[in-house]
Amino acid sequence: MDFRDFEKRIVKVTKMELPGEAVQFKMAPIERLQELKRVAREKNTAKQAGVMSLFYPSENFETKLILILRKTYKGVHSAQVGFPGGKLEAQDRTIQDAALRETEEEVGVSRDTISVLKKLTEIYIPPSNFFVQPFLGITSESPKFVPQEKEVEALIEVTLQDFMNDVNIITQTLSTSYATSIEVPAFKLNGHIVWGATAMMLNEVRELLKMTL
Repeated sequence: MDFRDFEKRIVKVTKMELPGEAVQFKMAPIERLQELKRVAREKNTAKQAGVMSLFYPSENFETKLILILRKTYKGVHSAQVGFPGGKLEAQDRTIQDAALRETEEEVGVSRDTISVLKKLTEIYIPPSNFFVQPFLGITSESPKFVPQEKEVEALIEVTLQDFMNDVNIITQTLSTSYATSIEVPAFKLNGHIVWGATAMMLNEVRELLKMTL
């Protein structure tokens, strides 16, 4: 879709109710995630992070979504696909500020060029004990991406057409931090398997877009 048309249509999301957890849980890798989220709220020990689902125009005005492949490291999210974003730091006034700051740091898109359209449904990630707050944003400029060398292995530029194509929702057998060889729902985007929290957040974005495009 031409980004100029997309930009006009997507503003409808600002007045929409969120699809919420019901849509997220369709892509959840474990059935008891809702219970784990409830327990984490009661304990009040989880950390916070903000991420950005950012749409932008390519040089020929094709609408795209940016994802990142994280570096391999000693951690639960090593070598996984995710949104640009990161944890709330002392200098951040709000969780949205954290998402914007981290997006600028990780992929080089200035926070001043991003219009945040919607605060999406918060998600809990048990292995890292994080509550993650996603945001839906757009930038009208074609970005000159600069991946953060320390954090980002590769940039994944997904076309809107591929993102919305049902054929790219699959089931994949994976070994995770809590189970071996389990089948999980996932997206297959640009040859990458996207599952877990990122897939859950993507599914809510996708559901919103279905109602606007």
